[in-house]
Amino acid sequence: MADKRELLAALEQIEKDKKLEKKVIIEIIESALVSAYKKLVGKNVNACANINLETGEMTAYALKMVVEDGTADNPLMQIELSQAQKIDPDLKIGDMAKLYLNTQDFARIAAQTAKNVIIQRIKELERSSLYEEMKNKIGHIISGNVYRVINKTLIIDMGRGEGILPVSEQVPKEKFVVGQHIRAVVVSVRENENKAPATILSRKTPELVKKLFEIEVPEIYEKIVEIKSVVREAGLRSKVSVISKNLKVDPVGACVGVKGARIRPIIDELGGSERIDLIAYSDNPVTFIANALTPAKVISVSIVSTLEKKAEAVVGSDMLSLAIGKNGHNVRLAAKLTGWHIDVKTEAQRKEELQQKNTRQIAALEQLEGLNDKTIEVLAQAGFTNIEKLKTLSVEDLTTLPGIGPKTAGKIIEAAKAFSLKAKAAEIEVLKNKELDEKSLNIPQDEPSAQDAQHLGEAEEETEDPAENEEVKANDEGASDADETQNPDEKSKDDDIDSNK
Repeated sequence: MADKRELLAALEQIEKDKKLEKKVIIEIIESALVSAYKKLVGKNVNACANINLETGEMTAYALKMVVEDGTADNPLMQIELSQAQKIDPDLKIGDMAKLYLNTQDFARIAAQTAKNVIIQRIKELERSSLYEEMKNKIGHIISGNVYRVINKTLIIDMGRGEGILPVSEQVPKEKFVVGQHIRAVVVSVRENENKAPATILSRKTPELVKKLFEIEVPEIYEKIVEIKSVVREAGLRSKVSVISKNLKVDPVGACVGVKGARIRPIIDELGGSERIDLIAYSDNPVTFIANALTPAKVISVSIVSTLEKKAEAVVGSDMLSLAIGKNGHNVRLAAKLTGWHIDVKTEAQRKEELQQKNTRQIAALEQLEGLNDKTIEVLAQAGFTNIEKLKTLSVEDLTTLPGIGPKTAGKIIEAAKAFSLKAKAAEIEVLKNKELDEKSLNIPQDEPSAQDAQHLGEAEEETEDPAENEEVKANDEGASDADETQNPDEKSKDDDIDSNK
């Protein structure tokens, strides 16, 4: 009984150390006993083993088919009827006889085989258990110590298994040495070549900031305060939007704590140099964008396009650099946090743009005939600068403006319609001229006359062989020289003939 109690105690210890269920370990031992018996007598045997979970008693037996006497040609798989009935008188031909084995006989002989099987199976189950455990921890923080450094990649001892912190997941300014305590987030788990789980860790992910707040702020852990989103440029700045489900709890104050008691450990864990902006979340995009540009104080926010999610924020001239941030990281993080494209401008820039816009609007209205400067100014201030839209308005629409009566309203509408007609006529004229230009470019050229063709042919012949042309020129020059050197009497004779003619 002592040995059986020791077996159960050993199973409980393995279950505690290796995180394996006792039932799984017993299945491993039973399989190992069967492997040991097959190693002793041969593979072609039908054997089973069983361990009682309550008593720890171990039994093993072989199953053999009952056959007629004198026909058993495979003693490992068959047993004659007469021998089978000595074990159980109720057995008949075709039944399976259960022959109990003495485990001491083959356990001692094949103990090493059983041990190897048990060790191998425990390792496999331990790896599988660790893999499933790490998969369930994806997105969670784990703690460990730096075990070694390989080409700047950190190997972290997590107690059960090792984690890998690659260079791409490290914050550039952070430096760790062997033995230093570290906290990181599990981002992925995969099996390596040895089928062991490779756990990839990260300290750059925004999830690290979120999990640190859950640890340090009880209101977040208890779901009183909710973190809506986190954006981060690791080592520089993080922005965290929070909202409270209890109107009596200030979400930003709860995260900061008294004199920064709650946020200070988080900053220290991130290296001490990374700034954290806590933003009060709002469903109103104008309010949320203004809050997201913290620490800059925003004067106003206007929505440029709801469809394209474009907004414009106006700040004081002394706040422009603070709103944009170093290399633009503050406005970039604010845009990621809110999901809006934010254009930051100063008051002076905004006023200048409004003046330019007003000038363009007045210039457009000045094209309408018969309108005085006062009427144009009223229309511009009211935003009626689109002439095509202006002609579709009714007299009642325009009489709502100050200083414009029914007569002036009708005059404005007629002027807009007249301008629209002139613009369309000018457009049609441009299209006609364009068509005429295209037709003129496509007119075929006249065929060359016979005389022109002859001149062209002669020009081609002259350019065919430059050497031949030079030879002809030389002959002509030689002939002229000969004329100049001929006899003077002959020359005078020729002159007389010419005079008679």
